[in-house]
Amino acid sequence: MKAGIRQQHSTTGETPRRGRRLSGVSFVVVVGLMGIIGFAFPETVFARENDPNPTIKVQIYNYSQASPAILTGAEREAGRILVKAGLRAVWLECPVCSATDSPQGRCQKGPEATDISLRVLAAPVQNKFQDTVFGFAVHPVLASVYYEYAMRRAKSDDAEFEVPIILGCAIAHELGHLLLGANSHSDAGIMQPRWEPNQFRHLMTGTLLFTNEQSTLMQEQARTRLVLQTGNLDPGFIPQRD
Repeated sequence: MKAGIRQQHSTTGETPRRGRRLSGVSFVVVVGLMGIIGFAFPETVFARENDPNPTIKVQIYNYSQASPAILTGAEREAGRILVKAGLRAVWLECPVCSATDSPQGRCQKGPEATDISLRVLAAPVQNKFQDTVFGFAVHPVLASVYYEYAMRRAKSDDAEFEVPIILGCAIAHELGHLLLGANSHSDAGIMQPRWEPNQFRHLMTGTLLFTNEQSTLMQEQARTRLVLQTGNLDPGFIPQRD
């Protein structure tokens, strides 16, 4: 099973212009080659310290019964929220089996400073790092979310289509902890510690987002991780506490 890669892009709605000649080479061809280079050597493109929209790479390990369609929807929602915060996300779907003959691609390599591991669990395991009923984070690179809790909440509304949206918001919340650090709950936005009916109304209308201050801090942290691209970050975990 190969690791799938998806990248979230913001849309501008601009109408593409026709290609023009640039030193004898079509401008469109140049852009196309840049895209190919970026796909083949993502670190070359991502490791731009001054990138106004820094990229984080998230390795996803699905230990639940969440279908690929639900995971795709959750990634899309989490990516949309991150884009609003000035970040881009690349999702790498990693195999959870230990078979040595399974090609794992990017997931087989050691973690880099920009990498985050995300576990999609079925239900909570006993731990002391509990964040919300939907997941928890262990600083600096591990986040976990609970698929069954998202499903249970959606079923309580008799609207299973909500599952990817709820799961995506939970993912964004936990990734926020990894980028914002300890004591990163807030009184407003997606980092609120408890999600009551009012928060779920904002969640379903796409307005449960990071605050401006949180967005700035997350961008700074993402750029710092890019500086540590070569893997100098100490992998020792610091528990994320409420």
